[in-house]
Amino acid sequence: MSSADYSARHLSVLEGLEAVRKRPGMYIGSTDSRGLMHCLWEIIDNSVDEALGGFGSDISVLLHADNSVEVRDTARGIPVDIEPKTGLSGVEVVFTKLHAGGKFGSGSYAASGGLHGVGASVVNALSERLDVEVDRDGKTWAMSFHRGEPGTFADSGVTAADKRPDAPFTPYVSNSELRVVGKVAKGVTGTRIRYWADPQIFTKGAGFQLEELVDRARQTAFLVPGLGIDILDQRGGVEHRETFRFAGGIAEFAEFLAPDAPLTGTWRIQGSGAYTETVPVLQENGHMVATELSRQCEVDVALRWGTGYDSVFRSFVNIIATPKGGTHQAGFEQGLMKFLRAEVEKNARRLKVGSDKLEKEDILAGLTAVLTVRLPEPQFEGQTKEVLGTPAVRAIVASTVAKAMGEIFASPKRDDKAQSALVLDKIVAEMKSRISARAHKETQRRKNALESSSLPAKLVDCRTSDVANSELFIVEGDSALGTAKLGRDSEYQALLPIRGKILNVQKATVSDMLSNAECASIIQVIGAGSGRSFDLEQARYGKVIIMADADVDGAHIRTLLLTLFFRYMPDMITDGRVYSAVPPLHRVVVINPGSKPNETIYTYSEAELQAVLASLKKAGKRYQDPIQRYKGLGEMDADQLAETTMSRQHRTLRRVRVDDAEMAATVFELLMGNDVAPRKEFIIAGQGLDKSRVDV
Repeated sequence: MSSADYSARHLSVLEGLEAVRKRPGMYIGSTDSRGLMHCLWEIIDNSVDEALGGFGSDISVLLHADNSVEVRDTARGIPVDIEPKTGLSGVEVVFTKLHAGGKFGSGSYAASGGLHGVGASVVNALSERLDVEVDRDGKTWAMSFHRGEPGTFADSGVTAADKRPDAPFTPYVSNSELRVVGKVAKGVTGTRIRYWADPQIFTKGAGFQLEELVDRARQTAFLVPGLGIDILDQRGGVEHRETFRFAGGIAEFAEFLAPDAPLTGTWRIQGSGAYTETVPVLQENGHMVATELSRQCEVDVALRWGTGYDSVFRSFVNIIATPKGGTHQAGFEQGLMKFLRAEVEKNARRLKVGSDKLEKEDILAGLTAVLTVRLPEPQFEGQTKEVLGTPAVRAIVASTVAKAMGEIFASPKRDDKAQSALVLDKIVAEMKSRISARAHKETQRRKNALESSSLPAKLVDCRTSDVANSELFIVEGDSALGTAKLGRDSEYQALLPIRGKILNVQKATVSDMLSNAECASIIQVIGAGSGRSFDLEQARYGKVIIMADADVDGAHIRTLLLTLFFRYMPDMITDGRVYSAVPPLHRVVVINPGSKPNETIYTYSEAELQAVLASLKKAGKRYQDPIQRYKGLGEMDADQLAETTMSRQHRTLRRVRVDDAEMAATVFELLMGNDVAPRKEFIIAGQGLDKSRVDV
């Protein structure tokens, strides 16, 4: 705007509106298409507020071919009389003064979407041209503005289609003029506003979004039953028209929004509550005085649960959408949560919930809800009105929802009882699914952390990096570890001690298995993962040798370890990498005569021992008595353990094979599974016992 456009009379006006032009984002959020749409809805909402007050039932929006937009309504019309404090007409005050309008006092609007009084004046400031016509008092009044300043355009007398934003403009210098441009019948009122968005403000490519306009117009028609909204798009050479008018209100809106089949009917909850609020009130002398006012908040909710799991929630304050929620939404969730938690606790035995608690996501799954509150002078966070901040609304909405839900759940009607039971079943099922999913997620995290973390401190590793030549001995207990450490070949033999009997993984869950320190250490040391993520190529050892004591407990430990490998690392077995060491049971020292050193013979079974002793007697040889019987690996000296069990030259290993995987799985389930009866039958049959002699 050039300096010639300024006149002393409107300097203060332009100073106010220049702040809007300098920082438009503060008022409309952004200067792209989103900000452009916000400006349009500032104008439309003024007409909607009139309809909310019972004035006018039709609104028309025209998107002209020249990218201007026009909003028409049949409401009372903007006041045209002189406002006494400024000496300006009501039309000029509304479009040039920030924080001016009919929504600050209590006389004009009981509840309105506009609060800050900057809507129309901000749109005017950000428009290259704005024309307003008002039908009132039997006349049509008109006024034009150029970037916020009132004046006249050279094409004021031509048809609407020929008006241009760049037409020559003459600002008023001494007195503004609200022109009379026609006559209307007595009782006919309404307002028509047409404006061209300023290209100096809005980014190139910003435009009115028809789809967004249609969606919000439909939404507004749902929220104001009986209000008709007509949209006509004349851009692009092809006219497109959409018209909305609904009688069902938000119940019909909830049914429209619902993405799934209904589990319940659409429940309507209505109520109100009073609260007090201290606000500054403008006195006649021009002073602002803090005054305590009594307010009334009306609550209207439509909700229904569906068979699906998606949640659809819309909240509104005086028909203004609050997509980021606020105190009304918090109150709705609080009231719903408190009531349903109490209901679930009351029916805990039937629902089998134990001590688990409902969370918000359990209740919202499959819920479609529309929440509207109406109150005078709502406190919003910012001009974009996306969050309601009035604190008292929370408690009013919460109590209204809880009370109404209680009435529905206590209703003796058959439909209400059935639907209430279905809601409880659904939200409890959601809670159980959430808890199960969380447990699975924690298990997976633990599993990933286990497979990627550093090796346990108790591993005695080997030096070689040749996987094929390396061996991992899983030994029973620290005493055996001490002996094996001295007897091993540290170049290629690694040792991992385990403490006693590990978890029976055939009975346990994956989570329990990963929580077990011994199982976790084995998976970690082998380094190839477990279950579906097992990768044989990543295994750190060519052989895994189970070295347990040669007794019943040792056999049990070996079976538990093989169960772990078969269930979570089966490729190790099928590839022939799992072995069982064969430690000796007896040590026979043959006494040789003279200086000849004594001879040592190891036997691996009772039958073999008796055969060796018989052969020694037959040969007339003596042996030390008593015969040493090894109770465990820890009783051996390091050289004895190395010679008999660990040395590749002398040891005996049993390779664990799976020729029939299905048969192996059946046997493991039989021997190690949860079902006891088949295992008892198997043991009795295998030992040839008489059932009648078994004390069971």
